[in-house]
Amino acid sequence: MRFASGLYQRFAHLIHELAAFGTIGVLNFIITIGISNTLHLGMGVGPLTSFGVGTIVATTFSYFANRFWTFRHRDKTGLSREYVLFFVFNGVGLVITWVFIGFTHYVLDLHNGVAFNVAQIIGTGAATLFRYWAYKKWVFLPPTAPPVDPHTGLPEAQVPAPADRPEEPAVPKPVH
Repeated sequence: MRFASGLYQRFAHLIHELAAFGTIGVLNFIITIGISNTLHLGMGVGPLTSFGVGTIVATTFSYFANRFWTFRHRDKTGLSREYVLFFVFNGVGLVITWVFIGFTHYVLDLHNGVAFNVAQIIGTGAATLFRYWAYKKWVFLPPTAPPVDPHTGLPEAQVPAPADRPEEPAVPKPVH
């Protein structure tokens, strides 16, 4: 019991972060699937377009939910920088899911609702793994990360403070 308690304490922060990320992911999944099924199965819009529209709507919700809940403890490096990166990485996630949907629809020639939804679920699972990694690495930076230049989005060069610089070895003065 002591081991389990110690293990939980050690990883509590990560467990809570993953739980929040997962909760937002479930809500995003409901938004995306609801919109894409309505458009594709109900209105006859193409499978990739319908999933793309659902993803864009869910991505906007997801950014704000993750910024102000999942990763609220991380440094804020500028909402515009984060939002752009967030959309870029969600764009990559969208392409990952499109591969699964496109393969199912155009290669396997499966056009029914079950095949469409299975492809969305598998593709979303693969894309979610990528997005969680990308958000932590590039979007919502840890508090220990160097400050980011708001114009370039790149880390600013760090100049160590005098107290942080290694001391130069004392050079003995010549005796005359």
